[in-house]
Amino acid sequence: MKRKVLFLCTGNSCRSQMAEAIVNARLSETWEAVSAGTKPAGYVHPKALAALAEIGIRHAGRSKHADEFRSVDFDLVVTVCDSAAEECPVWLGKGKRVHRGFPDPAKSDDISDFRKVREDMAREIIALLEDYAD
Repeated sequence: MKRKVLFLCTGNSCRSQMAEAIVNARLSETWEAVSAGTKPAGYVHPKALAALAEIGIRHAGRSKHADEFRSVDFDLVVTVCDSAAEECPVWLGKGKRVHRGFPDPAKSDDISDFRKVREDMAREIIALLEDYAD
């Protein structure tokens, strides 16, 4: 049975979307990933999608509010931005929660910043989930 992980960010347009896509592409046998935001932007940033496509990951995600997952029991919730860590809904605290902060690439809008976050996430998030123990 797959474990479930939620990646939470503020806007759910870049970092949490990339984390969701990377996990679903690379750890799909053991993990099912979704993402959400505390204040969703309503879109997935095109440069986040482009950075994923460069490594062969096609992502068809949409920006979602954390409330959509109120009834889901996650094995793990990972906040990927500092404000989401502070605003994480209490009801998401049922499972284990960890914080792995990454800079927001959309603040510069330079594709190289999206690539750096993508590579850091691919390394750090994958290691976190591979080493995860209940």
